[in-house]
Amino acid sequence: MKVIAVLPAYNAEQTLEKTVRDIPPGSVDEIILVDDASRDGTAALARRLGLTTIVHEKNRGYGGNQKTCYAEALRRGADIVIMIHPDYQYDARLAPIMRALIADDICDLVFGNRIRTRQEALAGGMPLYKYICNRALTIFENTLTGQNLGEWHSGLRAYSRRVLETIPWELNSDDFVFDQQLLIQAACCGLRMGDIPVAARYFPEASSINFRRSLVYGLSTLVLLGQYVLHRLGLARFARLCPKTK
Repeated sequence: MKVIAVLPAYNAEQTLEKTVRDIPPGSVDEIILVDDASRDGTAALARRLGLTTIVHEKNRGYGGNQKTCYAEALRRGADIVIMIHPDYQYDARLAPIMRALIADDICDLVFGNRIRTRQEALAGGMPLYKYICNRALTIFENTLTGQNLGEWHSGLRAYSRRVLETIPWELNSDDFVFDQQLLIQAACCGLRMGDIPVAARYFPEASSINFRRSLVYGLSTLVLLGQYVLHRLGLARFARLCPKTK
């Protein structure tokens, strides 16, 4: 199986090299970095590190960045795609474990779970309001979709090729709610999801959305869950929640 790590990057020059160095040798066959019109030297550093580097001329947003990541990974023949944030917020050493869970046909999607315990998450720097909202939304999402994930809001993710060829992620938002849309799509399509524990890392150089954008993100997630319920009950049909047609 060909495994490609994708790094959606924005102003990640200070943390990129540490992130790349943590990816265990042999766990991925290629690393693709998509620079979303950074204002620092992210792209230049990525090239020096030998990464396949794509640069957006204009900022397309977090979701828009991922769209380029996945399209390029599929084009290059990836069987497994692992998304790792290059801001060092997630532990890239877990890449081979995530790879194995998909390669061994145990999961179709695998996520990092930063909420092993409340004490650990808060000690890692997760703001209290984010912890509370994370737990509340995760419980609500698990209840509505029948899943049992420890966290629905992690940025450390791995997908099989089947996932990216089944769900219409191209129709998703270019903003941060892209991640939630993709998970709801996976649940709607009956794909197998699992998670593994990962430490929470919040520090000044790590990217994090502010309270206002977090509020928009949370409200957008609730709207999406409402659409999911209507779709599953057959009261409405949303193209985003239907599998791709070949």
